[in-house]
Amino acid sequence: QQLDLWTGKIESTYEVDGVPVRVILYGHPKHDQIAVRVESPLIQSGHLKIKLSFPYGKDCHVCPGYDWENADRHTTQLTTGTNNEAWIKHQIDTTHYFVNLQWNKGVIHAAKDVHTFELQPTKEEGVFEFTAAFNRKNVGNTSDFHSTEKSSVEHWKKFWASGGAIDFSACTDPRAKELERRIVLSQYLTRIQCSGSMPPQETGLTMNSWFGKFHLEMHWWHAAHFPLWGRSRLLERSIWWYRTILPLAKGIAASQGYRGARWPKMVGPAGYDSPSPIGPLLIWQQPHPIYLAELCYRAHPSPGTLEIYRDIVLETAEFMASYVQYDETNNRYVLGPPVIPAQENHRPETTLNPTFELEYWCFGLNTANQWRKRLGLDENETWREIASRLSALPVMDGFYLAHENCPATFSRFNLDHPSMLGALGVLPGMKVDRGTMMKTLYKVLQEWRLEEMWGWDFPMIAMTAARVGRPDIAVAALLMDSPKNRYLPNGHNCQGERKDLPLYLPGNGGLLTAVAMMAAGWDGCEFGDTPGFPKDGNWTVTWEGLLPMP
Repeated sequence: QQLDLWTGKIESTYEVDGVPVRVILYGHPKHDQIAVRVESPLIQSGHLKIKLSFPYGKDCHVCPGYDWENADRHTTQLTTGTNNEAWIKHQIDTTHYFVNLQWNKGVIHAAKDVHTFELQPTKEEGVFEFTAAFNRKNVGNTSDFHSTEKSSVEHWKKFWASGGAIDFSACTDPRAKELERRIVLSQYLTRIQCSGSMPPQETGLTMNSWFGKFHLEMHWWHAAHFPLWGRSRLLERSIWWYRTILPLAKGIAASQGYRGARWPKMVGPAGYDSPSPIGPLLIWQQPHPIYLAELCYRAHPSPGTLEIYRDIVLETAEFMASYVQYDETNNRYVLGPPVIPAQENHRPETTLNPTFELEYWCFGLNTANQWRKRLGLDENETWREIASRLSALPVMDGFYLAHENCPATFSRFNLDHPSMLGALGVLPGMKVDRGTMMKTLYKVLQEWRLEEMWGWDFPMIAMTAARVGRPDIAVAALLMDSPKNRYLPNGHNCQGERKDLPLYLPGNGGLLTAVAMMAAGWDGCEFGDTPGFPKDGNWTVTWEGLLPMP
């Protein structure tokens, strides 16, 4: 089976008793529809059929999401029409949808197995074409195989011919080819999996991960790269969703005694926070909408962009300002306790001033005040005061801690995300000392349990390394041989030996963000062109259409 990235064509070939079969499939770029062409002598001999099976939904933490056992818990109903057309209504609990089928020559009927149907081509020709369109309503399908093929070809050509590009063909480092492979495939995978109308799941549309909910702390990792690669519209398709749940987010904040909008963690389309021992105390997703809106503005700096995301930015900052606590003894503002940092293996009761979150609060409040100025409003003095008096980032023995009450040794907490690195890398490091961060980077590389990290941690390390002037470490981090930093032949970032996570899209998105930054740089970058790639003569990298990071 081969996928043609330039056209979107998936071509499969196989044999049955020595007789060849060729299947060509296209997905429609605008409609929820596939189009299929089958070529084989088996059609003329009457030995080839198309089988369509409908499963129930699987109740699971992470799995493909198919339940083939509980046939009595859902229903399927076939309605045939004229001119080689049929509709199948699938009812799952209170949810239903229709599949509109059209084909060139043949008949459809129910099979012996329940919820299964067979599409039987006529024996006149050795070619059979059909389309299947999925809709909430019983509506017709106007796109046949050839028009779907044309739409797919035009769509993917436009995608690859626009936006940013990076070229490693002049590089002599043997790792460059593998890095380029990961970049190209990650662009494709995030386009089809992470650019929908809502924030995506970690496994996109492929699996039912985390009970089918998406995590808002992961939205940045899925989609921040789109504006950096000149494709901000693909982020704009999902960031609008925050506006739809803004009343809910304001209600969450108010119920806890805060102002503004507090964004939930693990949610479905309606935005209701799922039951979780982590969600109510996790905060690093709060500034994400400000950062994402800022990326959209940098891509399209106009009054219209400001108005679109105005309420999202300002209400987010209002919550952030009301969330901090004033420490009168030390004349500073603090975060927590209780709070759960991005590195979730710390006790919330004792976690105080997590490093990454402190830096993110500073960035978020300052950026929100920039938005006020752009909107012609006065600067919010409270936001400015809080940002200027936030606690210093916690340091001990010359390196940054995960949080202020964390032991200096990494022996107990050197697993999961080394989130303190994100304070200079993901973020511009307004409160960061570069020398201290460099020592912290070295400490992590020496002592962290790399096998316990996740796919996006490696791009985070790369971004930190680039900002402290170690492009050699940046490249090495992206290609580090670690269980959760491996990319399959199809480009998916599998998560080690976990069979339930053969893909993890925050890794792909993080890779693209890091590469854009390593090529185009960041605000105030002092390392020249392609600052994240070594200047040893082995990395002659050229690029176009990329935007620098904040």
